[in-house]
Amino acid sequence: MTGTSSVDELLDALVTTWNAGDATAYADLFVEDADYITFFGQNMAGRTAIETGHRALFEGPLKGSRLTSGGTSPKIRFLRSDVAIIVTTGGAPGDDTQQSVITLTAVRNQGRWRFASFQNTRVTPPRAPS
Repeated sequence: MTGTSSVDELLDALVTTWNAGDATAYADLFVEDADYITFFGQNMAGRTAIETGHRALFEGPLKGSRLTSGGTSPKIRFLRSDVAIIVTTGGAPGDDTQQSVITLTAVRNQGRWRFASFQNTRVTPPRAPS
């Protein structure tokens, strides 16, 4: 499977595995040496760190949390037939303080798409000049 629909399916799997609270399946969507930057600026470097970090989140402060696609279609741009940059939005249903812009890099290797990078930036109003 190639093209935008495959990347859309990968994005859907990101939301589905999060909503299931399945840290192993969530981490499996990433390449072994992925970089996952949280909205706090923490880098979970590698699939093992992504799984460990999300297991703690899914069993602790984010237990039962739900993600949405953010209500806008993702912007998917192919740099090559096997590399795509995705800019999308995400958040928690009913909580406008949880809205984010997410940038991901997806790569296709041996016929399977996975994420190589994830950057989550919280949407906040600009600071007033001092």
